[in-house]
Amino acid sequence: MAFRVTLKKNEETRLLIGHLWIFSNEIDHYSGDINNGDIIEVVSSQNEFLGLGLVNKNSLIAVRILTKEREEINVGFFKKRISQACHLRQELYPGERSYRLVYGESDFLPGLVIDKYENYLVVQVLSLGMEQRLEMISQALTEIFKPVGIYLRNDVEIRSLEGMDLYKKPLIGLEPPSNLVIEQNDLEYKVDIVNGQKTGFFFDQRDNREALKNYVSGKTVLDCFCYSGGFSMSAAKYECFKVIGVEASKDAVKEAQENAGLNGFNNCEFVTADVFDYLTEAVLKNTLFDVVNVDPPSFTKTKKNLPQAIKGYRKLNELAMQTVKKGGMLISSSCSHYLDEHTFINMLKDSALRSRRTLRLLEFRGQAKDHPVLLAMPETKYLKCAIMEVQ
Repeated sequence: MAFRVTLKKNEETRLLIGHLWIFSNEIDHYSGDINNGDIIEVVSSQNEFLGLGLVNKNSLIAVRILTKEREEINVGFFKKRISQACHLRQELYPGERSYRLVYGESDFLPGLVIDKYENYLVVQVLSLGMEQRLEMISQALTEIFKPVGIYLRNDVEIRSLEGMDLYKKPLIGLEPPSNLVIEQNDLEYKVDIVNGQKTGFFFDQRDNREALKNYVSGKTVLDCFCYSGGFSMSAAKYECFKVIGVEASKDAVKEAQENAGLNGFNNCEFVTADVFDYLTEAVLKNTLFDVVNVDPPSFTKTKKNLPQAIKGYRKLNELAMQTVKKGGMLISSSCSHYLDEHTFINMLKDSALRSRRTLRLLEFRGQAKDHPVLLAMPETKYLKCAIMEVQ
């Protein structure tokens, strides 16, 4: 191959153990008239072939490895990788029709995220090289799934780092309806693919929602940042006495109410309110719950803002702990990648100190199995979920 990137001495170790990114400061030189988005050979300083990758000289992540083999990157390549990813999900969740189909680097398709909602597919492209191969990806998806429609949710800010525009639009077929209903864990959810958060639903918490079955029967539950009611529906399914979902978005609250109706639950109540304000008032009124779940959006997308994010998480959990009955449960999550497990645990301990509560950790969980973690890439591990008894 005429296009090639040669690494500096000893910079290949991370790749050899399975990491898929090459940073710009690890590169010795490029060979050939390379354009951003091209597929190039990656070789060590000793000229050892390491793989083929997508290049973007304007990005901190200069190369994303696609394969460690010398193979053609064509429609067949994408069909193979996507089919492998689909097979794994079908083994993990037999009979399910909605899940994260492709989780980027963890499915060896760096910079590509695909969610499956019944007969619709939602594609999110996070790298320039993948964007330039959308036609191949679309053809592969069409041949495998024959979907009613494929929708692009390319409206995430991270695309700006690759020099790409932000947009959302149909790729092929019909635009997803706003009243699309999916099934997951024997529950029905209405999802809004076009205007909802992420791609319309939070698949990454599906296994953690199921974990509620051990903790909520007959209990009063407070579900903070409930969005469209994912945790609330699971609490109701597992026969909580009552669940109150709190969410700032009126549209999300309306969707949560509709989801409760879809599933025939009459033990759900949803409140449109700022969670911090709601918890503060609950503390002042000494309103207590058996189980409190806090699943906030990411408080930081950058390492630079981590100290401020920690303050936010600490305040949130401090308030939440004060609304839990003695011997009750706190379920606390964070989806901020830059807040690692060690820092997350320390934040919880600090919150316990400030609220004069004692925590016993019963489970420490992560993202759902359809978001597998590539061990060589800590960047693929982001979700933390601690289930704790509060004394």
